[in-house]
Amino acid sequence: MTHRSKSRSLWPGLITLLLLGWVTGSQAAPKLIWLLRDLPPLTVFYGANKGQGVIDQMMPVLMASMPQYQHVVIKVNRARALQMLEEQSLACDPALIWNPARANSIVYSIPVAVLHSNGMVVLREQQPLIEPFIHEQKVDLQGLLKAQALKLGLIGKRSYGEWTDNQLSQSPESQLVIHYGNDPLGSLLQMQHVGRIQALLGYWPEIQAKADEQGLSSDTLKFYPIQGAPDYQSIFIGCADTPEGREVIRNVNAVLTRIGPAREATFGSQ
Repeated sequence: MTHRSKSRSLWPGLITLLLLGWVTGSQAAPKLIWLLRDLPPLTVFYGANKGQGVIDQMMPVLMASMPQYQHVVIKVNRARALQMLEEQSLACDPALIWNPARANSIVYSIPVAVLHSNGMVVLREQQPLIEPFIHEQKVDLQGLLKAQALKLGLIGKRSYGEWTDNQLSQSPESQLVIHYGNDPLGSLLQMQHVGRIQALLGYWPEIQAKADEQGLSSDTLKFYPIQGAPDYQSIFIGCADTPEGREVIRNVNAVLTRIGPAREATFGSQ
């Protein structure tokens, strides 16, 4: 056998070894699931500002900076995202509010962004209904609910901030309408426009974007900050509180320390 024929006979074996090595390395990388939902101004799935949210712009940088993981992005509602985090799979949510109950099963990053806090939205035509509970352009949420003046729409399993969550927990359950569907905010807006509820909670840019998507004019809506709640709300990345999840958060924090916190997206509809 000539030297050339010997070399040629080695190539198939070398190629096989290289392919096996690549497959083994690929399989060894743990799969990291990112749980996202449409939540302007953090993540924007529809409309002219699609992909321009705070988290939308951060995720490619974050994933590129963590090549040790196979990154998989899936779209789920809030209730399903929390369920997956509680199942202790290697899953992370990049748009979480901290609260004590979640901290029992979720480990949090340093803040990734700061937004204007959630508030309450009513139809402008129904402003007289809540006028007695408005003080310095902020709504007394607990007083409003205890007076049983209206039905308030909420998204299932969502946190609206620690202070607001506490107010809701002390309010009559009969005044709260909780929606768990795949498009809960859209459904709540429709319910509001047909009179089944009179108010709902959320971020103002989020509600404006969803109203536009539903063909409802956001000009018909009035937003009120909640009295007593902080003006701004920190947003965190949260992962299942497991050894693997804590390792992800250590890596995330290293990236966030390097790139700095994101700024709140500013859309034309705001």
